[in-house]
Amino acid sequence: MAANSTKKKPVGKMLVMGLISLGLYTLLLTKQDLVNSTFAKGGWYALLPIITAFVFSFIHGSFTGDFWTVLGIEAAKKKKEIK
Repeated sequence: MAANSTKKKPVGKMLVMGLISLGLYTLLLTKQDLVNSTFAKGGWYALLPIITAFVFSFIHGSFTGDFWTVLGIEAAKKKKEIK
């Protein structure tokens, strides 16, 4: 691999995850009466808010990570300490 090779930026994945995230938030806000009444039923329905939080977190987190990568911002690499 050449020293000046460039990584392909995940623009397509970022756009897809961004659209899915936008769709989920739109659905949540436009159907909030249905969401509230369903989540408040109790019993097994009590798991729905937890599942929903995980889905939102995964989709939005994936979009956000790709967004920063497309902008060229990466987390700092930790240097190994030599003893």
